[in-house]
Amino acid sequence: MSRRFNDHFAGVASYYASHRPGYPPELFAWLADQLAGRRLAWDCATGSGQAALALADHFDQVLATDASSSQIEAAKPWPGVQYRVAPADASGLEAQSVDLVTVAQALHWFELGPFYAEVRRVLRPGGLLAVWTYGVFQVVGDAQGEIQWHLDRFYHQTVGPYWPPERRHVENGYAELAFPFVELAVPPFAMQVDWTLDDLAGYLRSWSATSRYCELVGVDPVTELTRELAPLWGEASRQVSWPLSLKVGRFEP
Repeated sequence: MSRRFNDHFAGVASYYASHRPGYPPELFAWLADQLAGRRLAWDCATGSGQAALALADHFDQVLATDASSSQIEAAKPWPGVQYRVAPADASGLEAQSVDLVTVAQALHWFELGPFYAEVRRVLRPGGLLAVWTYGVFQVVGDAQGEIQWHLDRFYHQTVGPYWPPERRHVENGYAELAFPFVELAVPPFAMQVDWTLDDLAGYLRSWSATSRYCELVGVDPVTELTRELAPLWGEASRQVSWPLSLKVGRFEP
């Protein structure tokens, strides 16, 4: 039986869909190259489909599930992608029907035992489970570190007390989470985007901690932060980068 689901993103689903960065295409190409078959991929805890859309370039079908109906409602329709509201441990998929299971920026929310049991049930022998996370980003070209200082203060001090406790697993790159599969050596991958200050603000408003701050304090903390950053950021776009912490395991029954 699934434990009670706490939807940390119900209030920010639209920001999540519009402002969460996409993952590097090279990641999905590399994952597909490790597989003998590419019939079906299951993107678990898909959010609004950022990983699912990229998987559709490499697989005949993609099932994208999330326990949050708000997230699924905000997801972008896409050829080859089927969305479904479902918890991580009850996909509704047939046994041994899946070539690849992906979990992008969500494993830390799961009850791992039931989820891993579901992964073993649905994966074909030789199939893969790939999980990844990303933490605090870096602004490229911030030579004096002034922008990063404001962003780090916002992350750790302003909304820091409002992060759920599971956030610690993101910060340590899933180092403490069990991963009972035969791990593959993986190359480094990073997300990179060119963002205006408005783009940055939308991303910060997609954070669960920012949503919680607004709910309890009654003020949007991003408004003050963008006022402080405006003279430093300027009107042009700046490159923002997040290194991915990635674990990939092969299912060998």
